[in-house]
Amino acid sequence: MSLSSALSIAQSALLATSRQTSVVTRNVADADNPNYSRRIALVTSTTPGARSVDVQRAANDLLFRQNLGALSAYAGQNALYSGMDQLDVSVNGVDNASSPSTAIANLQQALQLYATSPSNQNLGSNVIDAAKQVVRSLNEGSKAIQDFRTQTDGQIDTAVKDLNSLLNQFQDANIAVMSGTRSGTDVSDALDQRDALLKKIANYIPVSTFTRGDNDMVITTGDGTTLFETIPRTVSFAPSSGYAAGAAGNTVYIDNVPVSAGSGGNTTASGTIAGMLQVRDGVASTMQSQLDETARGLITAFAETAPSMPNAAGLFTWSGAPAVPAAGTLVDGLAGTIKINAAMDPSTGGNPTLLRDGGANGAAYVANTGGASYSNLLVAYGDQLDKPMTFDSSAGISATSSVADYAANSIGWLQGVRQQASTAADAKEALAQRSADALSNATGVNVDQEMSLMLDLEHTYQASARMMKTVDDMMTALLNAVG
Repeated sequence: MSLSSALSIAQSALLATSRQTSVVTRNVADADNPNYSRRIALVTSTTPGARSVDVQRAANDLLFRQNLGALSAYAGQNALYSGMDQLDVSVNGVDNASSPSTAIANLQQALQLYATSPSNQNLGSNVIDAAKQVVRSLNEGSKAIQDFRTQTDGQIDTAVKDLNSLLNQFQDANIAVMSGTRSGTDVSDALDQRDALLKKIANYIPVSTFTRGDNDMVITTGDGTTLFETIPRTVSFAPSSGYAAGAAGNTVYIDNVPVSAGSGGNTTASGTIAGMLQVRDGVASTMQSQLDETARGLITAFAETAPSMPNAAGLFTWSGAPAVPAAGTLVDGLAGTIKINAAMDPSTGGNPTLLRDGGANGAAYVANTGGASYSNLLVAYGDQLDKPMTFDSSAGISATSSVADYAANSIGWLQGVRQQASTAADAKEALAQRSADALSNATGVNVDQEMSLMLDLEHTYQASARMMKTVDDMMTALLNAVG
């Protein structure tokens, strides 16, 4: 071997070692970056004695797809659970303190006390005050639900805008990958960026991908709708400025294809958008229906009756008074408009004793003509609160129960679905974390491994340096001999 060949080999080894060292240093520097994939410096031989370094990016498509799916599932589940948690506090208060069920229980107690001493007008006023609290809980609960739906609408709008922005960023990253692939340059950084954007997109909508020539990637949704192909598809949504009970929310469209809301406590929703659609149009709307049915049940339970006369709204009244709402039929928004009959409300000049005696709707409905100890009506109203009646089955809970039980069952329904959502959220979060860990183990950086490799490279560098020193000494000796 000539001295020039030996020198060329030593130089090639030093350059290769330097490139490998640079790759290892980059790996260590980005070890804590969850969107960084480990770079691998592969040394290949070219001409005899010469070496070159090719940098490859660690990847595992199967684990990456599993991670994307797990991220979408958890995002949808968490959106549902977070929304239900907020709804629970807004409507029922902490520990159900402001719930209609608690208010109805207090009304029952006030009625019982008044029935034991019907001549005590203070007790009569207490019943009216308790009834006002029932009305307040229903009115405020209904408003809280519709405000929540409006707020969620705004969050959906923000999510759609974020998703469109991410798709535009993905287009730039995809172009960088394709251009680099065509020119034969290293596209590792562009691939990292593209994968990081895919994770963010998966939080909003479930995605599936496939790669074409030049590393060009196409994104579709879980149901096959094209989300990105060369250019982003349009994701559109028209938010509402406000909601009324019974009003349907607007749909999110991807390339004019509607996004389906999730269903169930362990929701079928994948991605935040589907989860928020479910809580806006499913959970919140069902809660509103249950409040409306509770209000209808109260109007019915306290209706005044008289021979040969239709039942008329009594203590609780509504916009359709004096008529009583039809049995078993949901009246959208009734919980937001139910109120106390002014004829019985002392604050508006009414007389609470009309609850005891009857007659808020005229003389035909008077049941007591003068006995201060008359309690039959009060007892009957208390019994009506515990008497089974028919409710609209579309409200999601038992169609036959008492008003008091129905209000309690409404809380039970919410807590039951909320518990399912909480359990599923924990499970899906754990799955997302496990899939992320598995992906990291396959493609991430192990600092200990990199430092060990760095030591090996240091030894290689020292050997190459000694070889160059030896060649240099030999050439110096040869020149001195010639001179």
